[in-house]
Amino acid sequence: MAKQKSDKKKTDLDLYIVARVKEMRLQRNWTQSVLATKLDLSDGFYSEIENPNHRAKFNIAHLIKLGKAFECSPCIFLPKEEL
Repeated sequence: MAKQKSDKKKTDLDLYIVARVKEMRLQRNWTQSVLATKLDLSDGFYSEIENPNHRAKFNIAHLIKLGKAFECSPCIFLPKEEL
């Protein structure tokens, strides 16, 4: 049986979270590398998270670490309305 190729593109929710994190990162003049270090991620993996053409995305543990890095609730990265 042939393997089906899975379409694992980022969802609208994934893209929203990435955009919100990037906006906050840039407001603080942090590079991707600075935030990657705060999240204990490699620079390359973090770069793939911000790239909409890569499958890499934030998970719940990342959102908790993001809240700590930005000194806010992790909920701030989620949309108020359904996408």
